[in-house]
Amino acid sequence: MKREPDETPAGPPRAADAPRRHESAGALARLQQCTTVGALLLAVAWAWGFASAGEVGWAFAGALAIVGGYAAVLALEFVLLHRVHGDDPAPRAAPRQLWRAWWGEVRTAPVVFCWRQPFLSRRFPDAPAAGVHGRRGVLLVHGFVCNRGLWNPWLQRLHAARVPVVAVNLEPVFGSIDDYVPRIEAGVRALHAHTGLAPLVVAHSMGGLALRRWWAEPGNEERVHRAITIGTPHHGTWLARFALTPNARQMRRDSRWLRALAAREPAARAGRFTCFYSHCDNIVFPPSTATLAGADNRHLPGVAHVHMADRPEPWLALQELLSDGAHGLSDGTRGSS
Repeated sequence: MKREPDETPAGPPRAADAPRRHESAGALARLQQCTTVGALLLAVAWAWGFASAGEVGWAFAGALAIVGGYAAVLALEFVLLHRVHGDDPAPRAAPRQLWRAWWGEVRTAPVVFCWRQPFLSRRFPDAPAAGVHGRRGVLLVHGFVCNRGLWNPWLQRLHAARVPVVAVNLEPVFGSIDDYVPRIEAGVRALHAHTGLAPLVVAHSMGGLALRRWWAEPGNEERVHRAITIGTPHHGTWLARFALTPNARQMRRDSRWLRALAAREPAARAGRFTCFYSHCDNIVFPPSTATLAGADNRHLPGVAHVHMADRPEPWLALQELLSDGAHGLSDGTRGSS
């Protein structure tokens, strides 16, 4: 039997491990640049080759399969989430909801994985900014096989509202979740140094586990104000049984890593979380695995995994938390989606 990675949490983060302020585009961005450009070139070569031979049908079908084959993979994930639902307390998704969620994810995935993350991950820099002391900042933490480019719509709105914000890149991409503690530590330190306040944290998917892992370190209890998680596998996910990388294996249902993490957390901490989850989450299922007992758990019906990060509901929840007195967003950003 293969041993689960990093069963016991690592030691406290070291300042030397923190990422540099002006880091590179990141390993994942380069990987996704290669896969995106490679797929497009392959599709063009296929189409040109068969079209030149007069096989227009094969030219079109092959090119479509190359650039759109991911939609079939997504469809398989939706079939699995529907079959695995079992007696989960979340409502079972209706076929129409699954269809709409699949279509939403088909449209969202290429925008995120073939455009924002590979080519625009540095479009909006971190903006802890001077002159924002006393204004609460926001730390954005992405999930598995993502980078800070996931948050571009959020970063654009936060920049416009002059809210101090840091969006981390969790690297190594396929390492242990324990490896991400220094990244989050650096982001929290930067925001606190400029604002004098514990930041709010918004985390998508695995990013929520990386946050919990950082928060479990001694002395971190009051260094975060509140947290919003979006599709985070707090109790693991059924799909991770097929995982090969250390961080993905840590997200297996009831893994030893998850049990060790939960044992280090005070029971009351869940009350500082707002957890968004969906019965149409094609990555984290059964759906209630993305909730925490004692948290403000909010169901997003008919929304898939990556698409949840672009939905207005989590953004509005952040606005609610930022609107506490002087820390609110300007009126011009309200209702944005």
